[in-house]
Amino acid sequence: MDILQIFGDLGFLVVIIVLVLAFLASAIKVLREYERAVVFTLGRYTGTKGPGLILVVPIVQQVVRMDLRVRVLDVPSQDVISQDNVSVRVNAVIYFRVVDPEKATIQVENFMQATSELSQTTLRSVLGKHELDEMLSERDKLNSDIQEIIDTQTDGWGIKVANVEIKHVDIDESMIRAIARQAEAERERRAKVINAQGEQQAAAKLLEAAEILSAEPGAMQLRYLSTLTTIGSEKNSTIVFPFPTDLGSLIKPFEGK
Repeated sequence: MDILQIFGDLGFLVVIIVLVLAFLASAIKVLREYERAVVFTLGRYTGTKGPGLILVVPIVQQVVRMDLRVRVLDVPSQDVISQDNVSVRVNAVIYFRVVDPEKATIQVENFMQATSELSQTTLRSVLGKHELDEMLSERDKLNSDIQEIIDTQTDGWGIKVANVEIKHVDIDESMIRAIARQAEAERERRAKVINAQGEQQAAAKLLEAAEILSAEPGAMQLRYLSTLTTIGSEKNSTIVFPFPTDLGSLIKPFEGK
């Protein structure tokens, strides 16, 4: 009888030890450097703890772990109609992190899903206010506008949006050909403008030279002779050049020199 009692006492002691160890295991929490623990005591928020070793009262206190590292959210492709009525598909990537574990736990049920849905609607709203050319050439400005809007909306959830990047702007094949034709027409227009500007500058210089030569008749005759020298140095069989019919007018500028 004494042996049975001893075994019974030992069994009870083992149960007590197991319960104590389980209690300690549930009371001791170890948090990494990038983790925080949002503590609720009887359902009420009582503080944020960590990192390192923390103690909680089992059953009475519950802990929600929160990761503070930067998260990457891939925004699914969205159908967007630009301001100039062009249909495109756009996707983006968002980098954000939790800066206030209390708000991220209490103010929103699922901050990942909430941020994703907000990003999709903001992407469509912002890009729909711009033309296709702006989507293709002003991505930095669009990224900044989208980031500012999302960051303002998620501030109440304890989330900081670090960066937004538009990855792809997909358009129809027919629109790609239209853009190529537009780019070619633009290049031709610029070439014609540059050519016209060159002609205008050349005409201005010719007019300036004519005014200088007309001011001194002898200079015109020297120009004739210079032109003859240039032509004579080339292998030409026939040379046609203007020559005054009145020889006196040719030598008159040199008289008295």
